[in-house]
This record gives sequence, C-alpha cells and structure tokens, in this order.
Amino acid sequence: MEPAGFNCCSIIEREGERLRIGIMDADLLDNGTRHPNLALLKISGYCKSFGHNVRLIQSYDEVARDGQINYLDFDLLVMSRVFKFTQVPDIIYLMIKQGFIAYGGTGFFEINGPVLPKAVEHFKPDYSLYNDYIEWKTGGDERKKKRDWDDYLSYSIGFTTRGCIRHCDFCVNRLSNGVAYWSPVKEFLDESRPKIYLWDDNIMAAPPRVFKLVMDDLQSTGKPFQFRQGMDIRLMTEEKAKLLCSVKYYGDYIFAFDHYRMDDPKEKKQVEQILRGLDVWSKYCTRETKLYVLVAFDSQDEKDIEGAFFRIKTLMEYGCLPYIMRFEKYKDSRFKSLYTQLARWCNQPSFFKKMSFRQYCVRNEEYHQGIQYDNKDGKYNNILTFPEGFNPRPNYCSCYRAMIEFEEEFPEIASKYFDLRFEDIKPKR
Repeated sequence: MEPAGFNCCSIIEREGERLRIGIMDADLLDNGTRHPNLALLKISGYCKSFGHNVRLIQSYDEVARDGQINYLDFDLLVMSRVFKFTQVPDIIYLMIKQGFIAYGGTGFFEINGPVLPKAVEHFKPDYSLYNDYIEWKTGGDERKKKRDWDDYLSYSIGFTTRGCIRHCDFCVNRLSNGVAYWSPVKEFLDESRPKIYLWDDNIMAAPPRVFKLVMDDLQSTGKPFQFRQGMDIRLMTEEKAKLLCSVKYYGDYIFAFDHYRMDDPKEKKQVEQILRGLDVWSKYCTRETKLYVLVAFDSQDEKDIEGAFFRIKTLMEYGCLPYIMRFEKYKDSRFKSLYTQLARWCNQPSFFKKMSFRQYCVRNEEYHQGIQYDNKDGKYNNILTFPEGFNPRPNYCSCYRAMIEFEEEFPEIASKYFDLRFEDIKPKR
C-alpha cells in the first residue's frame, strides 16, 4: 500500500485486478455523524468504476481486534476523518503509521493536507456506500431512516465552488485566497434523490457571473437545495438577494454573524458590513433566516457572553434566529454552563421565539422542582415562585444557577439582555 494520504490511485487503477477495498469513516465509527463523508463517497464510486469490491467497515474489529492487526479480508484500506476531536484507536494509528491505511480529511490534516486526486475529486459520489450500515442501525425501519439518516438518503451532495477570501483563524480554509468555480451540479446529482445540499466554502464571495451560473444550474434541476455552510451576509447585494429569494431553496437560509466588538475599528467595520447585509436581505426575504453565532473563540469571559447577547438582540431586531456555535474552548471557561444554556435556548426556536432567556431558565427550574405551570394563555413568568407549602429542593438546576450566578456578578449585562423577548421586538423588515 502507498503511504499517507488519499493518493492510492496507482493501486486502484491496476488493470485486471479485482480488489477488496475497506472504507472507514472515522467520525461514524466514533460517535456517529449527521453527514456522510463526501470524500469517501467519491473514493467508493471511483473504485467501483474499476470493478473493485468496496465495503464500508462497520466496526474497527473488522481490521484490528484485541490490539492485533487483522485486515486479511482487504487489499486496500482507506480512512477519512472530518473532525479532529473524533477518537481513533491506537492500533489504527499504528496501521496508518506503518502504511496499511491510506487516509486524509480535515480531522487528520486541518490545513495543507493531501487532497483527492483530480480523477477522484470529480467522480460522481457512490451514494449507496452507507446503505448496509443504515439498514443495520435501523433494522429497516423507514421512520428511523427518515428521522436519523435523511442526509445520507435524500440528498445529492457536492461543491459548486471552492475557496474563501476571509482567512478566519478558526477555519480550515484560512489559507485560501479566493473563490473559484469547481463543478457543475450534474457531476454529483443523483436524479432519484429529491434534494440537494452544497458544502461551498463561501458562495457569496464567488464572482457575480459564477454566482448566477451556480444558481441557474441548481434551479434547472427542479430540486430544492440548500447551502450548509453559513453564508457570508457581509457580501450581500441587491442582485444576490433577489436571486437567492427567487430560487427553490430548501429549509432556512443560513448566514454567519461572527463579529461583535465595537471597540476595535476592524471588528466594528465587520459588524457594520453584517448590518448592511441584513438591511439588504430583509428587503427581499420573507422566509425564516438563521445566522450562526460563534462564541468562545476570541475569549471565554463576560465580554464574549455580552457579545453573544448583542448579536442575539440584533437578530431579534431583524426577525432572524440565532444558532449558537460553541468553539471548543468554551469547555475551559468558568461560564461553561452559561454557554450551554445559551445554546439550548437559542437553538430551539420553539423556546427562543416565546421566552426571554430569563424565562427559559425559570421554566427549567420549575421543571426541576416538579412544579406544574399553567401556560394555556401562552404567557411565561419571569420570577420563580413556589406554591404555598411547597418545599423546594436545596439545589437549583444548572440552567437557573448559571443565570443567577452570572447576573449577580454582571448585573448590567443581565439587565440589558436577559429579559428580551423575540416576539416583543418589532422586526426592521
């Protein structure tokens, strides 16, 4: 086997050999993942085009058991990992080191990693790769398939453009310097699948001609589609807004709101560009819009918490929904629990649209105390009260405790944001 990376084409392309190829999705084998691995779908399709027998490995025991390598059922092993926090057994790392496994993905090489050979990159994905695994996990239950595996079964997946212009420190594309057209939709389209989603890094930064070409190409399929990465609202124009609002878009429009510091000239400019983009977008869009709100990246202190609430308030004013994205450093913050509760509140629209943050925390404590609350009129109380003769538990729930502890230390921040309600703020649109 050739060593590191996905460059194993010389083995795959050998004439007259029918290879047994094992494919490992490390993210799937750890704690599971919502999305199929696109690189592995393409590798599988490419291998099958040469007549090879390809199988998705469902357990590491198939290649290594009890610390011993046992891969005799395969002529070639390929592994990919998207997330660097995904756990991989030591024996698998040993097999990688010894050249038994061709591997790649941003989970192994966050930047400057090996890329798929061009022939593989532009090969149609093999969407059947995960079918046996899904059948095993669901027992063939169609409801479970729809509920848990829809992204694997209902979508054609690909990139129409690649690259970005932003150089964000947290992004795997931070070394990229521009956006270029990548592939036509027909390259990854499966006509039997009802929907399409795209992994384009920054479609909004594509040149206007390319942007329109992509939209026209997607629209011509007649299938609803969605860009899964948070789109760059700072680059919104009248033309892009009109086009995006006229196509057959699926689900929420999703943008990103990463900046909040108004005391730094560069950051302030970014915030102003986001607000300008929201002004343009709100003129044309009548559907629900969501923005990713990155927290705990620049810092993990009260300033970052305040920055999150500033963005939440801003989005309320535009009638948009926040979706809290916690950078992994939040786990090291003394406000770890508050970050968690903030995400739970915002990321569940049914709560966010009806309750202030304080009301959300109060309701959690009432549930914790076992208090039945009559909410027939759709109103929620702001103050935790106990029925006469009720003996409360000695400890507050983590949600309520996180709120009151932060409020005791930073009352000005709490008074400014904790009682804001989405439905009480008149949108600017």
